[in-house]
Amino acid sequence: MSVVEVLEQLGGVADYAILCEATSRSKVRRALRAGLVVRDARGRYSLRTAEIGLRAARRLTAIASHRSAAAHWGWEMKRQPQQPAMTVPRNRNLPAKRREGLDVHFADLRDDEVAAPGVTTRERTVVDCMRALRFDEALAIADSALRHRDLTKHRLLELAAAVTGKGGKQARRVAAAASAKAANPFESVLRAIALEVPGLQVEPQVVLHVDGHTVRPDLVDLSRRLVVEAESFEWHGRREALDRDCIRYNVLSLGGWTILRFSWEQVMRRPWYVRRCLITIADSPRPRTVKQANRRRPARKCA
Repeated sequence: MSVVEVLEQLGGVADYAILCEATSRSKVRRALRAGLVVRDARGRYSLRTAEIGLRAARRLTAIASHRSAAAHWGWEMKRQPQQPAMTVPRNRNLPAKRREGLDVHFADLRDDEVAAPGVTTRERTVVDCMRALRFDEALAIADSALRHRDLTKHRLLELAAAVTGKGGKQARRVAAAASAKAANPFESVLRAIALEVPGLQVEPQVVLHVDGHTVRPDLVDLSRRLVVEAESFEWHGRREALDRDCIRYNVLSLGGWTILRFSWEQVMRRPWYVRRCLITIADSPRPRTVKQANRRRPARKCA
């Protein structure tokens, strides 16, 4: 797998050590020299999404926003934008020809909503994404903003509550579901799919104590004794990781937990399959607890 492909799966941003583990030092160096990736100010590597977005916005005398701004702030995303995103004033006359190949939004930004070098602030960026993007994409960006501690959960809820008009309802839904516990967009999108299945109540990274073992699955529905895992071959395909995963899944299975495992390709490219599996689980009877399963039936009286 190439450095660019790994970065795409990780949401567009990754630490050097993670890239080297998934590829190699020489591949990272070659990608950097070829201009396929950039080294940002925080010692991390990223795709050129933010750079492309800023350049396009400057050409149009606009402000980079939405996904392009999220990339600038170093937030991981479900997918990299196919077009640079930017915001221009509502009263600006912008011919359709000049908008070709661009994701242009019309809004009147306040001075305190714009940061150097011509990009929406972190707060404005997350609000734009929560109200304008699909639920799973918006959740991935909101999770990332919390994970990087660029916003607090309390502040995110405040910002969403202040949104009026179109997209306000979704912004509040995203803010309520957002969590810093999600490790990457892969887990965020999987959670977004699960949250849209009636009857499931999944929580990210819940610590479980099962038969003397402590495990922390990606998603857990305590009422259904359900564990949902986002499985990536690149990070779980090594012999040590395989051994560790086998022990963990055996412990959970013997403890009465149902385990569903989904690959990156299934979550990102075949969400209908993931949703169908989760719906099947949600429609099935709730499992009994281990205590209930082991409880003996009362003895019959002799006639």
